Amino acid sequence: MIDSAFLDEAAKAVVEGNSQRAEEIARKGLEMKLDPLELINQGFIAGIMKVGDLFDRGELFLPELMLCSEAMKAALNVLNPTISADKKQVGGKIVIATVEGDIHDIGKGIVVSLFKAHGLEVFDLGRDVPTVKIIEKAEEVGADIIGTSALLTTTMEKQKHLEEALRREGLREKYKTIVGGAPVTERWARKIGADAYAEDASDGVRKVFELLKIKSALAG
Repeated sequence: MIDSAFLDEAAKAVVEGNSQRAEEIARKGLEMKLDPLELINQGFIAGIMKVGDLFDRGELFLPELMLCSEAMKAALNVLNPTISADKKQVGGKIVIATVEGDIHDIGKGIVVSLFKAHGLEVFDLGRDVPTVKIIEKAEEVGADIIGTSALLTTTMEKQKHLEEALRREGLREKYKTIVGGAPVTERWARKIGADAYAEDASDGVRKVFELLKIKSALAG
C-alpha cells in the first residue's frame, strides 16, 4: 500500500495544475517500485476528482482547469506505459464526447483519464461534438463502445439523437452505448435505449468492461 502522504502529494500536484511536479511524483513512484495503477487511482485521479468539485462550485475557472488537466496528462504519460497488461485488463476501443451544444467537459476528462488508466483505447472528441462526428469517428476507428456526456438538461436530447441516428443508419447493433453527466439518470438511459448509464467515473469503468464482455460473448 502506498503511503497516504505520497498519494496526497500526487493529488495536490494535479489540483495546483503543476505538470512538472506531477511528472516528478510519477517518476519517483516508479523509482520506489510503487504500483502505478494504485498511484493513478488513489493519487492522481483523486486530485482530478477534487478539481471537478472545485470547478462545479465555481472555485476554479477554465484557465486553471486546463492546467490541472495538463498536470494529469503529464503523470499518465509517465505511468500508463508501465502498467502490465494483466493489470490493465484487455481493453477495447471507446469513442467518447460531450454532446453538441454542451461545452462542459471536466467530468468527461476524469472519465477519459480513468479509462486510459485501465487500458482502454480512448478516442476523446472533446466537447460540443455533433452526432454525425461521433458516428463517423466510431466507424473510422472500429470502436466497441460510444460514450456521451451531457451536463445540461437542454443537451440531454442529443444523447437520444445519437441512439436514433445509429438505428436509422443500421448501426445500432454494431456498438454498445453508455451515457453519463450530471442530469442523466438510469431511467433516461433506458428511455432512449442506451446500453448503460454511468453514475460517475468509477462506475463508468465497471459498466464499460461489462459491455465489452457482453459484446465479446455475442461476437463469439
